[in-house]
Amino acid sequence: MTRRAVVTGGGTGIGRAVARRLAAGGDEVTIVGRRSEVLKATAAELNTEFDSDRVGFATGDLADPDQVTELAAQLVAGGPIDVLVNNAGGNPNQPSTDLTGLADAYTDAFRINVITAVLLTEALLPDLSRPGASIVSVSSIAALRGAGPYGAAKAALHGWALGLASQLAPQGITVNVVAPGFVPATEFWATRLTPELEADRVAQIPLGRAGTPDQIAAAIAHLASPDAAWTTGQILQVNGGTLLGRG
Repeated sequence: MTRRAVVTGGGTGIGRAVARRLAAGGDEVTIVGRRSEVLKATAAELNTEFDSDRVGFATGDLADPDQVTELAAQLVAGGPIDVLVNNAGGNPNQPSTDLTGLADAYTDAFRINVITAVLLTEALLPDLSRPGASIVSVSSIAALRGAGPYGAAKAALHGWALGLASQLAPQGITVNVVAPGFVPATEFWATRLTPELEADRVAQIPLGRAGTPDQIAAAIAHLASPDAAWTTGQILQVNGGTLLGRG
């Protein structure tokens, strides 16, 4: 049976890789984000690759409650949602020593990484398949190692997801988190990565190489699959051994 999946931040990087992986398995996928042209291009590329029309797109600001309400109504018009991947996020700016700047940095980080996941998930909850739906949120190794506003926001995503897992388990819905390590082929690193920084990051990885969006997508696809129907409330690290044994 064809599943219906929603992938936020699905136009590029890890989100795009997740959409591709799910579509390759026969799922009907809607990628979501703010940039319609990016989403449109990605959907077209994937549909061409699979000679199908199984990838669609929808635009909206996931931190805006009104837009999320409208977006959710659009997403569920075709029926219940089986897979929700909360991938939208980012590291908007670095905090300054000025308290106003510090407050802005933390507020932005939580808005982009936590509020976006919470609002869409809550809006879609009534229309998730019961039993059998899967929610997977994308975090970061920063949540487990500590890294300013971004790390704090991703750690908050963990706490929210674990509470949601307890809430939804009796309804047959699984909730898990994937926490990637260093994956340079994403927009997260597009403007900040230097050869020196990349070499430093890779040097910290026991497997000796950076990760790829496809490798993260594979972990997410597993947690969203029927094979993982007895896995919930877990934080799966995918980081080449950079951080061992912590979830």
